[in-house]
Amino acid sequence: MTKKASGEERNPEVPKEKKNEKADAGRSEKPAARIAELEDALGEEKRQSETLREQLVRKVAEFENFRKQKDREALMAGNRALETVIRELLPVIDDVNRIVEHAPEILEKSDEARPYVDGVELLRKNLMKWLADKGVAPIEAVGKKMDVNFHEAITQVDHPEAEPETVVEEYQAGYVLGDRVLRHAKVVVAR
Repeated sequence: MTKKASGEERNPEVPKEKKNEKADAGRSEKPAARIAELEDALGEEKRQSETLREQLVRKVAEFENFRKQKDREALMAGNRALETVIRELLPVIDDVNRIVEHAPEILEKSDEARPYVDGVELLRKNLMKWLADKGVAPIEAVGKKMDVNFHEAITQVDHPEAEPETVVEEYQAGYVLGDRVLRHAKVVVAR
């Protein structure tokens, strides 16, 4: 290769070392600028990634809250449906209880009625078991102090053996489902 071909002759005033420094500086400026550009792009991508992660976490939390709300609503709807069924069934239970209470009178008139009375007693027992399985309990009334949260006084009577405001007779049974009153007990209260 000749001196002309290598380029040394073109610029004889610039020493060989200076030419290398210029070439190195040009090459080092390009990678430094490229590195800065890539670091900026990386920073932007990190910010965008963090924004997307925050949005995802927020959406997951919103979905979890939505799911919990729907579970609560479904449970409440089931409880309301159960309450409705039980309230509609209470008059039937009252009738069965009245039959059982009057069974001795029926049996005095006819021994042939024994299988029917036993059947009604079994029906009553099964109804009360079903209610208990659903969480329904009768409200205790007779001998208890009148409580407007559970009792509804239909009348007051003079009763020498009972303290005032004490329930002396239950006219209609009351029931609770958990801590909710399904029906207040209708009672007679001592004055």
